Amino acid sequence: MAITQYPELLEGLDAKQRAAVTSEAAPLAIQAGPGSGKTRVLTRRIAWRVATEQDEADKVLAVTFTRRAAHELSSRLRQLGVSSRNEGVTAGTLHAIALAQLQRRAGNNRRSFPQLLERKARLLFPLVLPHLTSDQEVGGRVEEFVQVSGVASDIEWAKARLIKPTDFSKEAIRLGRDTQLPPDKIEEIYGEYEKVKRTKKLVDFEDLLWWLGDALEGDKEFASEQRWRFRHLYVDEFQDVSAAQLRVVRGWLGERSGLTVVGDVDQAIFSFAGADPKGLTEFTRQFPGAEVLRLDHNYRSSPQIVATGEALLNDSYQTGSSPRPPRLASRPDGPWPTITEYENEVKEAQGIARQIRAQLTPTNGWSSFAVLYRINSQSATFEAAFAKQGIPVRLRGETRFLERAEVKAVLERLEQASERAPGTDFSTLLADLSDDDDNDDDDDDGDDKTIDPGGQTTINEHATEIVRLGHEYLAATDPSRRTGSVVGFKVWLATTLANEAPITGDDAVELLTFHRAKGLEFTTVFVTGLEKGLVPISHAKSEQEREEERRLLYVALTRAENNLHFSWASQRSLGSRSAKRFPSVWLDPITQVRRSKNEAAKIPDQKNGVKKSGPAQSRAHLGGPTASLNSELVNALSEWRKNRARAAAIPAYVVFPDTTLHALAQYQPKTSADLLDISGIGPTRVENYGDELLEIIGQHSAP
Repeated sequence: MAITQYPELLEGLDAKQRAAVTSEAAPLAIQAGPGSGKTRVLTRRIAWRVATEQDEADKVLAVTFTRRAAHELSSRLRQLGVSSRNEGVTAGTLHAIALAQLQRRAGNNRRSFPQLLERKARLLFPLVLPHLTSDQEVGGRVEEFVQVSGVASDIEWAKARLIKPTDFSKEAIRLGRDTQLPPDKIEEIYGEYEKVKRTKKLVDFEDLLWWLGDALEGDKEFASEQRWRFRHLYVDEFQDVSAAQLRVVRGWLGERSGLTVVGDVDQAIFSFAGADPKGLTEFTRQFPGAEVLRLDHNYRSSPQIVATGEALLNDSYQTGSSPRPPRLASRPDGPWPTITEYENEVKEAQGIARQIRAQLTPTNGWSSFAVLYRINSQSATFEAAFAKQGIPVRLRGETRFLERAEVKAVLERLEQASERAPGTDFSTLLADLSDDDDNDDDDDDGDDKTIDPGGQTTINEHATEIVRLGHEYLAATDPSRRTGSVVGFKVWLATTLANEAPITGDDAVELLTFHRAKGLEFTTVFVTGLEKGLVPISHAKSEQEREEERRLLYVALTRAENNLHFSWASQRSLGSRSAKRFPSVWLDPITQVRRSKNEAAKIPDQKNGVKKSGPAQSRAHLGGPTASLNSELVNALSEWRKNRARAAAIPAYVVFPDTTLHALAQYQPKTSADLLDISGIGPTRVENYGDELLEIIGQHSAP
C-alpha cells in the first residue's frame, strides 16, 4: 500500500510510528514504551486501514481495559473521521463488550440473561463470616466487610487465571498467592459462592469473560457470528491480559490473522490481579506468523528522566541477559532527578508540600504535580501536610484516608475497646491496638504482611497509621496523655486531614499509588518512600516478584515530563514505635547514571531539603559500607568468578559484572537476605552462588 495516500494520517509521526501505522503484517504486536505515542499510533492505524479499505469500519473491534481509555480512543477516532459504535468502529472495555455479546446470544436463544452482580460482598458476607476467627470478628461490621473484600479479590484473581473452585488451594500455593484466609477456606467459600450465584441467577464480571470464552469455543454458530461481525481486532495494554482475556481474544480471532495489539512488557505490573505478560512476551509463539514492531522514542519525558528509567531497568540485565533495546529521548534537556533524604515521613510530606508551593506558577497549576507512593496508607501523611499548607489534593480512584473502610474498621475497634473498658486512657487503647499490629508483623522494615501487591492495604496497615496519628494527637492536644479520647481523636483527625483549600475544577495535586499512576503524566512527579521494605515491597521474595516491583518503580518515574524528585525517610513511624529505614537498593542505579553523565556536581543530594556536602549514599547500608574497597576481597571474588565462568564455558560478566563484585566488596553482606540487596543479584543467583560468595566474603572481611 503506497504511503503517499492520506498524508494527514501520517502527519507528525516518526519513521517507526509510520511503519507501525502502515504495516500490513498480521497479527502485529506494537511494543510501545512510556511516552511513545501508543494511542496515537493505534488510532492512526485503525483510521489508515479503514481509509485504505483494508479494514471495514463496522467490522472493527477495539478493546481497552478502562472506560477512560475507551472514551479517549473513540474521541480520537472521531477526530480522524472514523465513526464509532452504530456507524462504524466498536470500541469499549472487554467486559462491556462481553456483556453485550452474551446478552445478544441469550436473546437470540429466547433465554433471559442473569442479572449482573456488581458487588460480591452481599453474597459473600454469609459465606465468609463462619470462617473468620474471633480476632477477625472483633472489629464489627466494617472490619468484616474488609475481610470479605479481600476474599472477593482472591476469587477474582482465580477466575482471571481460569482456576476453578476445586483447584484453588493447589494453584494458590503453587503460584505463591498470599490469600486473605487460608487457601483451603477460600476454596470452600469460592465453591459455595458459585453455587449461590447459580441459584439466584446472577453473573459477576469475571463470569462474563469465562462464559464468553466457553461460548466462543463451544457454540460454532455463535462464534461464526462474532467472527463475521468483528473481523479486525485491536487490543490495547496487551501486557495486562489475563488467561481469561487472552482466551476471549483467541476465540474472537479464530483461525484468522486480523489482530493488532499494543503494549509494553516494561510496564507489566498487574500479576496480583491475574494478568500475565506472556501474551505479549510470547506473542510470536502464541500467534504463529506474527510480527513485532517497537516504538523507541519517548516524547513525554526529558532525556534525564528517560536515562534514569533506562538505568533502573538495565540494572536487572547486568548478569548476562540479552540487553534490552534502549528507549530514546526526543525532548530538550531538563534537570536531573533529585534524591532527598528526610528525617521521617512527616518531614518528607512537609518538605514536598513546600517544594510544590515554591514551584507553583500561573502556567504550572496544582494539577501539574503528582505525589506517588507504594501503598495507599501512606496518603494520610501527605493529606495532613498538604491541608496545613492549603494545597488542594485529589486521590484519583481512591477515597480519602478517613473515608476508607479499613480506617473506619480501625476506629470502630477503638470505639468498642473504649466501650468495653470505660475510663481507660486513650494512650492505653492505642498501645493495645499497636500490640495487635505488632503480633502480625515484627519486621523493622516497616511493611505489613497484609499489604496487597497492588498498593491497597488491609486493616493492619491502616491500624499502624492510626496509631501513629493517635500519638500525634496526644502530643498536640494532651501533653499529659491522660485525657485524650476516641471522640476527641476523631474530631482531631477530621480537622487535621481536612483539606480546606478550594479546588477549582480539576486543579489539585494528585496523590496516587504507583499502580494508580499507570497511564497518567504530569509536569512534576515526586516518587516517595523509596526505602527498603517498601520499594521493593518486602513480601516480593521471588525473582519474578522483585522484577515486577522494579517495573512498578519504572512506571512511577516515567509519569514525569520535566521534573522528577525521589525521596526517602531515614526514620518511619510504625504505630507507636519508630524504626530506622534504609534507602531502596534501586536508588543505586539511579545515582550511578547521574554520576556517569558527569552531573553529580549540579544535582547534590539533599537531606531534609538541605544540600549535603558529601556524595550520596543510596545503598541500603547492610550495617554500613566499608570506608574503602577491600582489594584482597575484590581479587578473591574476581578469581572465583573466573573459575565459575571457565567451568560453565561462559564469559565472566555473565556470572557477575564488575559493578556487582565491587558492591559485594564494599557492603560485605553477611546473609542470603543481605545478598538480595546487592544490585544485580536475585533469588536465583543467591541459590546458585550464595553460599560460595558468603564464604569468600567471610574469609576476607575484617573481624
